[in-house]
Amino acid sequence: MTTAIVGAGVHARTYGDGPPLVLFHSLLSDSASFDAVMPRLAERSTVIVPDLPGFGGSPAIGGELTDVADHMAAFLETIAPGDAVTLFGNGYGAFVALQIALRHPDRVASLMLAGCGARFSDPGREAFRNMAAIGRTRGLAAVADTAMARLFAPDFQAAHPDLMAERRAAFLRTDIAVFEQACLSLATLDLTQQVGDLAMPVLMMVGDQDAATPPAMATEFVQLVSAADLRILPHCAHVPPLQAPDLVIEAIIEFLDRHSHGHELT
Repeated sequence: MTTAIVGAGVHARTYGDGPPLVLFHSLLSDSASFDAVMPRLAERSTVIVPDLPGFGGSPAIGGELTDVADHMAAFLETIAPGDAVTLFGNGYGAFVALQIALRHPDRVASLMLAGCGARFSDPGREAFRNMAAIGRTRGLAAVADTAMARLFAPDFQAAHPDLMAERRAAFLRTDIAVFEQACLSLATLDLTQQVGDLAMPVLMMVGDQDAATPPAMATEFVQLVSAADLRILPHCAHVPPLQAPDLVIEAIIEFLDRHSHGHELT
C-alpha cells in the first residue's frame, strides 16, 4: 500500500511496514528513481521516499546544503518522533543525508550513501560551477546532455532509450534555482575534517563507472570514517537504484541485517 504524507512542508510516499528506511533522491533525478527497489525493501521496512525541497510536491526552501539538511531533519522528526532512522541517499540526496548525520546524529541510526564523498576534486568542483552558470544563463535544457552523461554510462544510455527520455524529462522539471544553489554548494563542499566524527554504521556504495562522484571519492571517504564499509558496484554509474536495482537491494538488505536497530515507525 502507498500512502502520501506531508511533514515539515515535505511531501513523501510511504510503502510497506516495519522499521523506517528513508530514501533521498539525487539532484539530477527524482523520487521515481527508487521505484525499482521499492517493492523488495517494503517487504521488510516502512520505506519513506520524500521529494527533496524544490522537487515533486515539496516546495523549495532556498539556502545552502546545510539548510536543506536541517529542513529534512525536521521532516524525520515528524515521521519518527524522538527516534533514529536509517537513511539511504543517492548523489545529492546522499550529501543531504550525510549532513543530517553530522548535524543531527541523534536522528540517524545508520547511513547508506551511493555516489557521495567528503569532497570533490578540483575538476569536479569546476563541473558543478559550470553547470550552475549554464543552467542560470541558458536553462536546464542546455545542461541536459551533461547531466545525463553524469548519471548514466554511454552503453546504458544506448540500451535504455525510453528510460533516458523519461529521466531527461524529470531533470527538466527541476527548479532551476534549486539546481543552481545545489551545484554551488557541492562545488565548495569539504567535510574531510568532520566525517571522522560519524559514530553510526555507514555503507558507501559507488558505481565503477560513476563520473559524477568517482570511486576515488568513496575510497577517500572510507579511509576517513572508521565505521564505514565500501561496496563498488560493477557496470554502474551514478544512479545505482535505476541501473543496478538488484545489487542495491542486496547491499541494503545485507546492511540492514547487520545493523538492525529494531525501532518501529510511529
